[in-house]
Amino acid sequence: MKEATEFLRLAHKKFTDSADFQKISVALDYATEKHKDQKRLSGEPYIIHPIAVATILCEWNMDRDSVVAGLLHDVAEDTGTDLKEIADKFGEDVALLVDGVTKISKVRSGRDDITHYLPHTKDNLTKLLVAIGSDVRVIIIKLADRLHNLRTLEYQSREKQLKKARESLEVFGPLADRLNMGRVRVEIEDLSFKYLAPKRYEKLRKAIDDRLAQSQQTIEQVRDEVEHRLIAEHIPASINGRIKSVYSLHKKLTKHANMDDIYDIMALRIITDDISSCYLILGILHQMYVPMPGRIKDYIARPKRNGYQSLHTTVTTPEGQVVEFQIRTKQMHEYAERGLAASFHYNEHKLKDAYSKGGLAPMPADLNWIHELQLAAAKLRAGKQVDFDAFKVNLFSDRIFVYSPRGDIFDLPAGSLPLDFAYQVHSDVAAKAAGFKVNGKMVRFDTPLKSGDVVEVITRKNVIPHVDWLNKIATSHARRKLRNQLGRESAQAK
Repeated sequence: MKEATEFLRLAHKKFTDSADFQKISVALDYATEKHKDQKRLSGEPYIIHPIAVATILCEWNMDRDSVVAGLLHDVAEDTGTDLKEIADKFGEDVALLVDGVTKISKVRSGRDDITHYLPHTKDNLTKLLVAIGSDVRVIIIKLADRLHNLRTLEYQSREKQLKKARESLEVFGPLADRLNMGRVRVEIEDLSFKYLAPKRYEKLRKAIDDRLAQSQQTIEQVRDEVEHRLIAEHIPASINGRIKSVYSLHKKLTKHANMDDIYDIMALRIITDDISSCYLILGILHQMYVPMPGRIKDYIARPKRNGYQSLHTTVTTPEGQVVEFQIRTKQMHEYAERGLAASFHYNEHKLKDAYSKGGLAPMPADLNWIHELQLAAAKLRAGKQVDFDAFKVNLFSDRIFVYSPRGDIFDLPAGSLPLDFAYQVHSDVAAKAAGFKVNGKMVRFDTPLKSGDVVEVITRKNVIPHVDWLNKIATSHARRKLRNQLGRESAQAK
């Protein structure tokens, strides 16, 4: 099987110790035998999925036991294999990882309430806490599992596509973000958005392509200019382009008036050796080009809450082209891309020791919330009380996900109101809004929406937009649409 051969080639490259590679090879044979009679919806042998998950974990530079658990993650749930058999053959650590992934997989989300997946209810949150607290690697394996499922979602029914996509956008995307696994978050979001809003996805993807076609030549010229200057200054650095994801653009457009207000659809990323060089490069860029006021962000001195570090600046070239730069060290870049997986890689032996001894693994400061989960899990295992409410807002504080009555998903900033939803649906619908139902009940215009709400716009033909609505709107997108409507009505009245 081609997939198995390619995986073993990658594993052999990553794991130079013969004992490690042998354990992975045995796990592959074991999983292949256990899944031999199973097929995926595509008609392919089921083993292709575990191999794909293990391949992703290899690409993330995860440790041997994580890769082995990736190969075996469905064996207990789908083949009825006892965990003791897995422990006897591959060790307790692998069995615990497989058990943790199985526990998370058994918790399913509903359409109306994302808390069914990462719930605030004691029973299911206990499962999550115990799974994560047993070994943080469980999260990473589950993300790899979900990522491959999304990559092959076309074989599922439309109903299951929507369910998986909602679950992924609402839960796994924010989770990857909190783990600072930027590359994973972007792919999860874009794949989910593609199924949830296919027309919107295609429209924005084309808009990105059009913008790139317009600015590609200028961007390349700027890149060459900067590269030559850094060589002349003897500052080691590599420069590459970063294209904004479709879903990120979608989120930006809920905050900004239009595409012209978004400057970072394509950015240049400069990766250098140390922090001092980062600041030197920032100074050089501001000598070469005019920096835009208010667009300089120092995430090195003040990292984002998920640990992301980088310098951001937006400049204007003499030709009037606006270009954003991101400047970071190699380690910052790896952490921005792989987050927790990178942290685990850096501290592999320390973490493995902690887990093998049944202790709590130290986390980077920015991932302290995981340490808190570990402590909570330890308390639960000891029969002690845990304050479950303390974990309610850890993941979902920035965005909310609400639905139309027919199940279409709408992603809005936290704090959005019913009119913000209406203007996301369509300006003409919002203009005729006479009232709103949230979860089947009439609500006021100033009622804050929350994730999982089903929102219905009650329209009437004789309703027209009113200036007072400006006080009942939270997003710039809705405010701009309303102002345009008010302007047109004023002009017509004259």
